[in-house]
Formats: sequence, C-alpha cells, structure tokens
Amino acid sequence: MIQDIQPLKLDNTYSADIQPDENSIIFHFDGKTVLHKDDKENPFPVYADLTLPDSLTYIFAIGDKKYFLLNDSVIAVPDGFSYTDVSNFRHDKTEKRINQFALSVACHLSVWYNSSRYCGKCGGITVPDRKERALKCTFCGKKIYPRINPAVIVGVTDGNRLLITRYAENRGVAHDALIAGFTEIGETLEETVRREVMEEVGLKVKNIRYYKSQPWGATQTILAGFYCDVDGDSDITLDETELSRAEWVERENIQGQPDDLSLTNEMMMQFKKDNCQ
Repeated sequence: MIQDIQPLKLDNTYSADIQPDENSIIFHFDGKTVLHKDDKENPFPVYADLTLPDSLTYIFAIGDKKYFLLNDSVIAVPDGFSYTDVSNFRHDKTEKRINQFALSVACHLSVWYNSSRYCGKCGGITVPDRKERALKCTFCGKKIYPRINPAVIVGVTDGNRLLITRYAENRGVAHDALIAGFTEIGETLEETVRREVMEEVGLKVKNIRYYKSQPWGATQTILAGFYCDVDGDSDITLDETELSRAEWVERENIQGQPDDLSLTNEMMMQFKKDNCQ
C-alpha cells in the first residue's frame, strides 16, 4: 500500500522550530497541481532550488529528509519545474513509493491549512500553534486540529465469491473497487459497514471482522478495512447514484486495480489468494 515505505518511517512529530536545510523537500500546490520536475528519484523542489521561499511550514520527516509546505506565496518557477496534477503520481508505476506517500500526506495537510485560515467560531484569522500541530485563532483563542475523516472499505464475501463494484461514472474512477463509505456522527465502524452495504447493494451482512487500516491523503481519510459475510439473500439491489456496477466475482477471476497502492486492492488480492481472515 502507499504507506509501505520500509525501512523508512514517517515522523510527523510537530515542532514550530524546525528549519529547512538546503536539501529539504518543499511542496508547493496550485489547486490540484504540485510543483515538480521530471526526475523519478527527486521530483519535488528542495529549499536550494527556490528563491527566498517564505511562509514555510514544517510538516513531517521521512528518514533523515525534512518536508515543508510553501503556503500563501506566488513563486518564480525554477528552470526545469512545472505544475502537474497530483493524481498523475498515483498512476505512474515508475514513481518511487516514498514520493507517492509523501505527496499524499502533504496533500492532506495542505488542504487542512488552506481550509482553516479563519476560525469557524468567530471568523478570526488563525496562525500556527507553537507547541502542537494545530491552528490557533488570534481573536478568541480557539484551537483547530487537522481533520481526519474515518471511512470503511468492505470486502463482502459469499463463500468463494467477493462483491466487486465500480463507482458511478460521474465519480471518474474506472477500475474495480469494494463497498466504501464515510462514518457518520454517532456511528461505530461496524455500523458503518452494515449501513454502507445495505445502502449501496441492498444486502445484510454478518461476521464483520477488521483487516487493516490506511491513511489516504487524497480525501483526508483514515480507511478501515473489514471483511464480512453476506447474511441470507445474495441478490444485489444497486444504488445507481453511488455505483455503476456490483457483481459477485469468483476468487480466481478477481482482477484487482491497476496499481498496488490502495487498501482496496490489497483486500481484493488477499481474498484472491485465500489469505483473508
């Protein structure tokens, strides 16, 4: 999955005092695009590439490399660099996993910083807190912490069959998937599993068991993977606003997704290899 970067490890311990060195990675986003160059080893600019970058925010370290966000700045684009859609990095199979993961986490934090510039309580301007990863309102003092959206990925099984779906065409995703959805207020993850399966394909489920989790920066989400068994009738009633297709697929016929970055793909492949719980 995208976070599998061993032996390196993400260190997201926050400190307002950490300063960049000339080799620190700098992420600069323009909407859904990111500044990069055509270099599979080092696609993102480092501090030395940029002319006096201001508004730098330390975000995390991976191994001995420090990463920063460059916010609220219009910069002179260095020679050899340009902006590209962040989704291109997921679908590029030649891209290094560490770059894909770092970009995913940076996207998550960039969205939070940009959407939290003003206090939701009083409208005051927010500034980074000195002690922890938070933004603090300069007027009322309210603290705002990074938003993480809990969601489930669900592998519904029926003996040797797994329920494979495709998202509705208006969601722009053209590969196989599993049932998925966000957890609602007051709901347990297991209740989310039952509700999402019923809403999307009209099935009751039982024997819900946790598999694994995954951070997914594109939607500011923490994904929790579950397998469960169909309970009774296996006839599908499709919610066409969410899905374009849902069908039972025999284990040996599961195709998976075009890359191996997602929890969804790993769960499909685990079932295909008969390794799921």
